[in-house]
Amino acid sequence: MTDVHPEPRWPASLALVVCVALYVILPGRLVIGPRWLVPALIVLPLIPLSLRRHRHPNESPLVRRATIILIALISVANVVSMALLVQHLLTGTVTQGRELVYSAVAIWITNVVIYGLWFWEIDRGGPHRRAGNTTAWPDLQFPQMENPHLARADWYPRFIDYLYTSFANGTSFAPADAMPLSARAKALFASESIVSLVTIAVVAARAVNILH
Repeated sequence: MTDVHPEPRWPASLALVVCVALYVILPGRLVIGPRWLVPALIVLPLIPLSLRRHRHPNESPLVRRATIILIALISVANVVSMALLVQHLLTGTVTQGRELVYSAVAIWITNVVIYGLWFWEIDRGGPHRRAGNTTAWPDLQFPQMENPHLARADWYPRFIDYLYTSFANGTSFAPADAMPLSARAKALFASESIVSLVTIAVVAARAVNILH
């Protein structure tokens, strides 16, 4: 397999670091176990994964598995934080409205970033496969793929394209940029919309009502 455009690893690594930072600033009642546990489980393996600058077609399958595990871990942690926040709002005595608003914003931003990572990692088998002459069917259809005359001849989706797709889906609760084609892409789009809808429509709205 011949390299065409090896994808840089740093945007995804930076995105994971942002997610960890947002998780750290959440109140203690919204995190799983000790505050340092989830960040440590993500950052420690991320350091050796980031030593190689690009994702290549010849990379070890263990690299992709480790990356998916990291993304899944922060995804689960974010969903649990959202559930804890909803439970606290619905069953507890809420006295710190501003803290809850900030928490909802952090959870929503994490949701957008983490699904940008999911889209980047699953589309056509992952960035390491997209870096080579792969003939895999696309999981996402970008406008430039449908209308190639609107883009440069050497255009291909980069991490920012997947991140914007996640942002558009997280704000509109429906595909607004790239269209999901595969079943797994549609499942990811639906799950992101659910988390965003709960965070914005239930958590944020309830928190705003209790602001002093």
